[in-house]
Formats: sequence, structure tokens, C-alpha cells
Amino acid sequence: MSERADRIIAALRSGHDHLVSLAGGWGADDLTRASGAAEWDVSQVLSHLGSGAEIGLATLEGALEGTGPKDADFNKSVWARWDAMSPGERAEAFVPANEALVARYESLDAQAREDLRINLGFLPTPVDVATAAGLRLSEFTFHTWDVEVAFDPAAVLASDATGPLLDQAGMLIGFLGKADALEGRAVRLAVRTTAPERSFGLDLGEAVGLGDEPAEPDAVLSAPAEWWLRLTTGRHAPAYTPASVTLTGDALTLDDLRRVFPGF
Repeated sequence: MSERADRIIAALRSGHDHLVSLAGGWGADDLTRASGAAEWDVSQVLSHLGSGAEIGLATLEGALEGTGPKDADFNKSVWARWDAMSPGERAEAFVPANEALVARYESLDAQAREDLRINLGFLPTPVDVATAAGLRLSEFTFHTWDVEVAFDPAAVLASDATGPLLDQAGMLIGFLGKADALEGRAVRLAVRTTAPERSFGLDLGEAVGLGDEPAEPDAVLSAPAEWWLRLTTGRHAPAYTPASVTLTGDALTLDDLRRVFPGF
């Protein structure tokens, strides 16, 4: 398990360094540009990531110190402070806030990465470092895409993060997917990804779930792994869908899949 945590923490570092390198070159007009996140400009995405880093660091410290997570009032105070910042202040404050969280994860020794349990406050039981850091990696990677797509419609998810995120995709798939979007149709979909190459099944029935690739699928989706991940989080508009994405079979269309995964 420590090896999984190591990989995720390394991806947090490379993701941080990449986004910081981009943000350093943005001016006022860039920071107020509409992002890929609905109703947020680029600076507001950075604000979300910066405030989340502060809250995440406090949660991690609470686990290390045995005091547990902060209460809701703490979170609200952090959000209010970041909301009150100007776009330039958000971009500037994001860098040290996220650096502090990534560096704290990096400071954990092998035993802590294996044995520490973190109470995130919104899950029924504490989770290990790999799970907590993996959830942060998911948030950070998708919101980095929200920022990058504001400047480049062909933006893709960070390659260092794609593999770890693919490994944990089943954790939230039932929450992200809306089975009623197919109006009662039950579909067994084979999903085959590239970069990295994986194959598995997506069951669309009374619920949405991942499993083994079905022997006789109703349809086959072939796509880059990063687009499959973006699909599950609603970042799948035709303008952001590469030509390499194909769906064979008559059971459903790409627009059906977009309705199953509408995003937030």
C-alpha cells in the first residue's frame, strides 16, 4: 500500500510544479478568463484548490497529532477568506498553500504512509494515506484541467496522475453516474483504454458500477484513459473529445454516456 501512496504523492508533486509554472505567466485578464468549471473563472479554481489545500493540511495534521479534523466553522472561515481575495491574490496565495500540503505528504515516512489513518470528516471511517492523497489528486488533477482548457481546448489530464486515478475510479463511480439517465435501459459496456491500457466493464442498470469486462458487451467504448476519467466527471463536451474516442454497438451513444455522467 505504501507503494501506491508513493506514486500518488509523486503525482501530487509533479502536478503542483506544473500548475505553478503555468500560473506564474498569467496576467489579470488570464485569471478572470472563464475556466472549464461551470461559473468559475481561473482565479476561482485556484482559490478552490488553495482553500482545499489549507483544509487538507489541517486534516492531515489532525491525523498525525490525534486531534481529528477541524469542524465546519473552520472550513467556512477558510473559504470566506479565499473568496474575499482578488484574482491576483488568489493566484499568489495558491502557490504556498498547495506547496505546504504536498510537502507534508512528502515528509511522511514509510510507516506513516502505510499505517496512518485519516478522518476526512465526510466518510464513515478513517482512510489510509493513499486514499486521502488519492482524493486530493483527483480534485487537483481535474481542476488543473479546468484551468488549462481555458487556454487550450485540447488539454488533457496529467499523465502522471492518470494511472492512479484510473485505479481508484470505482470508488465514486456510483455517485458520479446517474443510472436513470437511460430511462430504465440496462446496458453492459466494455471499456478499453489506452495510456495506460486497461479493460473493464461498466454496468448501467439500476445503479452504475465497474467490474470485469463482459464476455458479450452491448457496446464497446475505446478511449484514452484520461478522456474516460474526464467523462466520468462531466468534462466530456464534444469540443473536448478527441477523435480517438469510439463507441461501437447500438445499445447507446456518446450523448447517452454524457447524460449518465453529467458532472457537478
